[in-house]
Amino acid sequence: MDFYYRQGHEKYFVSRIEKYGSTVVRINVPRGPFMVLDPRVVALLDAKSFPVLFDPSKVEKRNTLGGTYVASTTLTGGHRVCAYLDTSEPAHAKAKQMLLSLLHSRRDAFIPAFRSNFSSLLSVVEMQLKVGKGKPVDFNKLNDVAVYDFLGEAYFGARPSAFTPDLASKAGKWLLLQLCPLATLGLPMLIEEPLLHSVPLPPALVRGDYKALHAYFSAAGAAAIDEGEKLGLSREEACNNLIFATTFNSYGAMKLLLPGILTCISGDEKLHKKLAVEIRAAVAGAGGEVTLAALERMELTKSVVWEALRLDPPVKFQYGRAKADMLIESHDAVYEVKKGELLLGYQPCATRDARVFGDTAGKFVADRFVGEDGRKLLRYVYWSNGRETEDPTVDNKQCPGKDLGVLVGRMFLVQLFLRYDTFTVKVTNGPLGTNVAFTSVTKAPAA
Repeated sequence: MDFYYRQGHEKYFVSRIEKYGSTVVRINVPRGPFMVLDPRVVALLDAKSFPVLFDPSKVEKRNTLGGTYVASTTLTGGHRVCAYLDTSEPAHAKAKQMLLSLLHSRRDAFIPAFRSNFSSLLSVVEMQLKVGKGKPVDFNKLNDVAVYDFLGEAYFGARPSAFTPDLASKAGKWLLLQLCPLATLGLPMLIEEPLLHSVPLPPALVRGDYKALHAYFSAAGAAAIDEGEKLGLSREEACNNLIFATTFNSYGAMKLLLPGILTCISGDEKLHKKLAVEIRAAVAGAGGEVTLAALERMELTKSVVWEALRLDPPVKFQYGRAKADMLIESHDAVYEVKKGELLLGYQPCATRDARVFGDTAGKFVADRFVGEDGRKLLRYVYWSNGRETEDPTVDNKQCPGKDLGVLVGRMFLVQLFLRYDTFTVKVTNGPLGTNVAFTSVTKAPAA
């Protein structure tokens, strides 16, 4: 009741820190009794203890993606996909290498695909504001389609909406079925508890949706599937890994990241002006083109994205199971953990640690990561299931799309401030993150 309704996720963990006077605590966590047999975890709630979750020599990640709850493989075509595999399992290296190879081979498509899809999105925002005479325009709804089209075009050269017009909606339903045990949807508690938090919803509810996703990925992703086959995966393993990585990992994160960035920078016209000046100068210096080199010169823009990822990471829970008896250190003490115990890291507690980020740990500071001293703090940004200063490899569990996630955030700011001097939005709380609606935009003067 505390976790879902009385306190919510963050206050639930903060209150336990205060109750026990410790940032490493043994607690029970949801889900409900018919979903899991053992709800016990060791919660890691500070910046010092949290990184043990990144060490494959100390923690096992076999079937720990959802912590105490393991989703049915029926949702992934009968296969355990890369996110559920430990680095010690042979299929992990094959699947992750396929994903890393895909990202490398398609890197030149990222910027044009993003600009094309999000230019269209902002045109729709402007049209709806004009037609609606200032009535708020739901960004999240438009973003859900634009992000999925961007990912399909960037990864495979084919927009999902051109294949099946409502494929993003089908992807959202499949995603929600796996995430709803952690969410509250605003239904009465007496309905929501037995329906969402006590027993798994049957995969049959999204069987047709997953079939449509499989049809798109098997066709559009044929070249990536060929690469997976060369690495030793079956074509079905490769296809289901592509579906999961694109839809659960990439799409799931970006659905939350971009509204989160808007929330962080909303209402700050001085920051808008600084970002516009930096972004326009860098693009002008690149001959009017948005290039990777131009993006690298936008230091404040990069800092804003990292700060948004620090303050409100898209994926807030990380898990791992102790491979052996071990000692875990917090800032103040050392704790014994036994082999087989499940470790849970609630990331916002770690990335808002006042012992690292000071009095402003819980606040958005746009230029926090600017300059040499600012960049030293990047080792405490953990959104990618690893330190921001480290890179994903086949030997770790860091997100293969780590650099793309940051790039997307930067491209989003570029798209906004090449087009607008400032804007206003209305922010409300949603089941899995913030809901954002544009209420006005002030267009930049023509170049």
